[in-house]
Amino acid sequence: MARRRRGLPVNGVLLLDKPKGESSNRALQRARRLLQAQKAGHTGTLDPMATGLLPVCLGEATKFSAHLLEADKVYRTRVQLGTVTDTGDAEGEVVERYSVRPLTAADIEDVLERFRGEIEQVPPMHSALKHRGRKLYELAREGRTIERAARRVTVYDARLLAFEGEAFELEVRVSKGTYIRTLAEDIGLALGCGAHITALRRLATGPFDSEGMLALETLESLPGQSEREAALLPIDVLVAHLPRLNLSEAARQRLAYGQTAGIESTAIASGATARLYCGEAFLGLGVVKGPQEVAPKRLLNTAAD
Repeated sequence: MARRRRGLPVNGVLLLDKPKGESSNRALQRARRLLQAQKAGHTGTLDPMATGLLPVCLGEATKFSAHLLEADKVYRTRVQLGTVTDTGDAEGEVVERYSVRPLTAADIEDVLERFRGEIEQVPPMHSALKHRGRKLYELAREGRTIERAARRVTVYDARLLAFEGEAFELEVRVSKGTYIRTLAEDIGLALGCGAHITALRRLATGPFDSEGMLALETLESLPGQSEREAALLPIDVLVAHLPRLNLSEAARQRLAYGQTAGIESTAIASGATARLYCGEAFLGLGVVKGPQEVAPKRLLNTAAD
């Protein structure tokens, strides 16, 4: 007999404002318990010292969370010049100190220009990347350093928000896989004085921005389960970038049985993934097999609980 999941079948997306000092997983589990949800997952970790946008997928939404892993992101960070830490942030141990020559905002802007566009970046040891099945940060805590290959990432924009002589604030929009700690360290190296970050906040990821974010305390303050579920976004916001395909009831039933289904002629290219609807009900994703045929790819579980 299948083991029944504890909790309620809550489905949707929570735009969580992750607090400082908590891991992404701990913040996720706190949100899951507040919503009494059977299942939850997030769409890319934030360091414990970081705050800001952490989209949490609940229930059936977890089936589509991978679409956010590829998304661009926006961060705001504060960079301290003159010291390098072993983690690249303020939580690490200082490993190098430098004197900081007199700098101007124009000096910072000149260096930032070198880091806009496609750049090569070596992932930090204090990261969740794996080496032979173990996370790099676990190896780093043991005092081990593993050689890491440089990766190509893109800094779409880097704006200087404030400059205070030996510290400055940046807002950056970057591609997936970009480490802001490493970006700050590389900028510090280019300035000749080293650097680490002392604050980091994620403002946007993919289609989501800070509008509509909820802190855990705000979620907890809502009076009941229905009010907390009302704060969730619908599942299909995760795949809103994909083309829409409307189906008949007969087509919906065929897809539910894992069969291909006939559709009205569509201009969506063969082989493309589309989000499927019957009326206004989101069904999941399908693969267009031709101008008049679609096959199921990842569908919502519509079985009664």
